[in-house]
Amino acid sequence: MRLPNEPDIPPQINIVPMIDVIFAVLTFFIMSSLFLTRSEGLPVNLPGAESSEVQEEQQLVVSISADGQLALNQEPMDLSGITTRVEEAIATTTPAPLVVLNADEDVNHGSVVTVMDRLRQIPGARLAIATQQP
Repeated sequence: MRLPNEPDIPPQINIVPMIDVIFAVLTFFIMSSLFLTRSEGLPVNLPGAESSEVQEEQQLVVSISADGQLALNQEPMDLSGITTRVEEAIATTTPAPLVVLNADEDVNHGSVVTVMDRLRQIPGARLAIATQQP
């Protein structure tokens, strides 16, 4: 109970807890933005085997065997021949065919990336990676 001769205490706003919360939120955003800028790699979405779908459109199948041999639609050829044939197919076919990369699971990852890089340099090329449902 307050006695009548006590003076009224003016209301005060304590901003120290608010400053602590603001600094915590600011720290969170700074740390999360630092982690976002460090991601490196090719912008490729690799489909999982569980979600693989059958493509109904026209396809060009680039195969890489376990020993590193290349083939386009089961016709053996080197990488420059494949890129030339894919460029011709994209230029002459409407709509452009989907280029499906069918690589053996024992193929070196560097070989797959090299083929993908060369195919991605072709204007209008759309790439897909072949998978097999379990």
